[in-house]
Amino acid sequence: MIELSVNLNKIALLRNSRGGDLPSVVDAAETAIIAGAYGITVHPRPDQRHVRPQDVMDLARLLRTRHPGIELNIEGNPFAAARDDGYPGFDALIESARPDQCTLVPDGDNQLTSDHGWDFSGDAMRLTEVIRRYQSHGARVCLFMDPDPAQIERAAGSGAQRIELYTGPFAESVRDYGVDSEAATTSFQTYARAARLATALGLGVNAGHDLDLVNLTLFRRISEVLEVSIGHALIGDALRVGLTAAIAAYLRVLRS
Repeated sequence: MIELSVNLNKIALLRNSRGGDLPSVVDAAETAIIAGAYGITVHPRPDQRHVRPQDVMDLARLLRTRHPGIELNIEGNPFAAARDDGYPGFDALIESARPDQCTLVPDGDNQLTSDHGWDFSGDAMRLTEVIRRYQSHGARVCLFMDPDPAQIERAAGSGAQRIELYTGPFAESVRDYGVDSEAATTSFQTYARAARLATALGLGVNAGHDLDLVNLTLFRRISEVLEVSIGHALIGDALRVGLTAAIAAYLRVLRS
């Protein structure tokens, strides 16, 4: 079965819009874990638009002391440096929080959301260095990747243990043409081939971005995928039915 890691960025975004501590990111994590989530994902960006460094530390403490079997996955750009606004730099967050997994994403402040994977033509040596450093802190390192065979082959030589396939284009094909459409099937096959290649090269395969209850009914058929990280759609569903029920719905799809 594909495991579900719940991304809590949107909980933090809602809290930040008003100030204070509500809704609580830690309480949401507790609810997700009780509902059956395999892991908790956060993506603390340098501009602190949603999850903040203190949230990362609070979640790390929660999982370490109360839920040691639950995976903490921290996403972000490893080259994001410390800032005057209190962001300590991605390196410092990984060293302090000691997550089970860190997913390295080539994003920047001008991006509304992550929208592309790593290009090894320019990032290979720098990535290899940070991969080793994060592994020395006990983290499994995962690289955010497009379903590009050439780039996946280079990722396999970087020392990373997993890749996370960027599923935005697949989700867009389902949204525009329907889950049973030829376009969705063609996109699905692209991701299935990429997952098979990564597995053959010794990489574990995660996936994430715009996955939801509709497109997962197709995407879950890729047997090589080990874990999906879902936040935006799941939290949107939670506004209708509650967080516990929303997680249960995603788990039912993944277990079908």
